[in-house]
Order: sequence, then structure tokens, then C-alpha cells
Amino acid sequence: MKLALYLPNFRNHVTVKELEDLTDLAEELDFDSVWTLDRVIVPEASDRGELQYPFGMMEQFPPQMPVASNGKWFQGWPLLPWLAARTSKLRIGMSITDTPYRSPGVFAAECATIDHLSGGRLNVGIGAGWMPEEFDAASATHLFPRRHAHVRETIEICQGIWANETFEYHGEFADFAPSGFGHQPLQRPGPPIFFSGLKDPKRSARRVSKYGLAGWIGIQDTPRELAEWRAAIAQELEALGKSIDDLEMSSMIWFTITDTETDQTDNRKLTNILVGTEQQITDRLKAYQEAGLTMPLLWPPFADVPVSKTLDDLKRLKYDIMPKVEAS
Repeated sequence: MKLALYLPNFRNHVTVKELEDLTDLAEELDFDSVWTLDRVIVPEASDRGELQYPFGMMEQFPPQMPVASNGKWFQGWPLLPWLAARTSKLRIGMSITDTPYRSPGVFAAECATIDHLSGGRLNVGIGAGWMPEEFDAASATHLFPRRHAHVRETIEICQGIWANETFEYHGEFADFAPSGFGHQPLQRPGPPIFFSGLKDPKRSARRVSKYGLAGWIGIQDTPRELAEWRAAIAQELEALGKSIDDLEMSSMIWFTITDTETDQTDNRKLTNILVGTEQQITDRLKAYQEAGLTMPLLWPPFADVPVSKTLDDLKRLKYDIMPKVEAS
């Protein structure tokens, strides 16, 4: 099982120094990768619990964000070149990039540049987005009803630009004649693409299968839910003569080690999945390993857990917990 760190660039207050400390430790601990979060805005309506949809369109969450509209946080995409320069071993990525906020051709070309800056260590996580208010702020209001189709075209354009010296595309959201986009990525035929699916296993499976994607990323999936997603995707892959074993199965999961046991009763997205004592987290990671999770994205909580504690927790995970998981 690989370990990945989900940097807390999105919280009520975070500093560059805190992001530096977390990144440096992840590199020191030989984590596989470090990821940032894509967030363009927090509407004031969120503070009042008046968003059009609950967080991630997941019914168990309230119609508000876990961060206040006056929070002091950082955009995820500009952090990637900084991470490329700061690290030498960690793979880097944003989980996930909401494609409707970016022009597909520009996005593909920028990914190629960041892949060079990192020496070929870029992962590309993509998804459709879920918050109409954010689409408004990104001047993409008209794309909200067609956001899933936009993801599809973005994948096709990325793969086309990365694999060819010149490329043309004629679609719904992009229409351009044969053109060159500068350097192709160092990774051939391009950086691995991870697709984020939160609600529809069939759609995720079809995307992964059709485009030969490298990974799937969920959010707060219990071992039971992870096994269900894996089975759905495996079925689609097998129909195309492909194997689920070639796919990175990942999930963004809140992580904190506690002194006393927490209630980890299966409550779907609200479960304390990786919040608990050392023994609880050890047992949970063993269950994940059995369910087919290959890379947890360890997510420091949005509030109430200082970065200094997360630093200690990551060390305990690496040196005290993972040896027991790997020995099982």
C-alpha cells in the first residue's frame, strides 16, 4: 500500500510554512505522492448553510463548506510548480482538478510544463465539479449542465496533445486546427490520469475503461464502499479484456490518531474511518488492504487539528502502524 498526503491548503487558516513542513516530512518518510485540493471560492451563502447543493453533492453533508468564506487558504493549482521545485522524489498532483474551470488545451499544455519542472513526477487528477456558485465565479455557469461531457473532452484533448507533436480537435467545448503546444510531457505517453467519482460507479468505470486511466479517487470511502466501487470498475475493465489490478484505487480520507477509541460505526461518508487510536487505524488499514485500496490520500482535518500534530501522526503511521499493516 502506497501512502499519499493530501495537503491542507484548504482550511480556515494555513501558512506556507505549514505546507513546507508537511511536504518536507512526506518526502523524508518516502511517501508516494503529495496532492493539493482544487477550490476556487467559498461563497458567503455557505456560511449560512445556503449552498444550492451539499458538499460534493453528497446527501449526508450540509449545504455548506467546512471552511468559512473569510478563510485564509491557498489555491491548489499554483502550488504544483512550487511542489515540483521543493521536492525530488514525491509525485505531485491536484485532487481533483475541476475541468470546466480550465480551457482543455491550456490545461494540457500547462500539465506538460509542470511534468518537466518536476522531472516527470506529475499525476493529473480530474473531475467535473459540483458547486454551481463556483462555476459562476469561474465564468463557467453555462458549463454546469454539461460538466461531465467537458471532463470527457478534456481527457481526449490531454491525451492527444501529450502524444502528438501537433494536434487538432473539433468538439463541443474546444475546436482548433492542427497546432503545437510546446514541450510534450517527460512521461510517455503522458502523466497518469486519475478520475474522481463520488456518486456513479458506472460512469467512473466507463471513463477509466474507455480512456485507459491510471487511477480512481474517491472521498471518505469505507472499506465496504471501496470494495463496491472496485467491483463495479473491475466488471467494466474485464469486459474490455483489462484488469483492475493495473488500476490505482485511492480515496481521500480524514486522518488523525487519537488517544482514546472513536466510534467507527459505518456511517458512510461521515464515518471516522481513519480517525482513531493506533490500533483502530491499523485494523482499518488492514481492512482497506483486503478491500483493494492501493493508496489512501491522508487528509488532515479542516479544523481543530494543528499541523504540528499531523506531523507527529504521519511519523507514527509510517514507523509504528504501517509495519503491522504490511506484515498482515
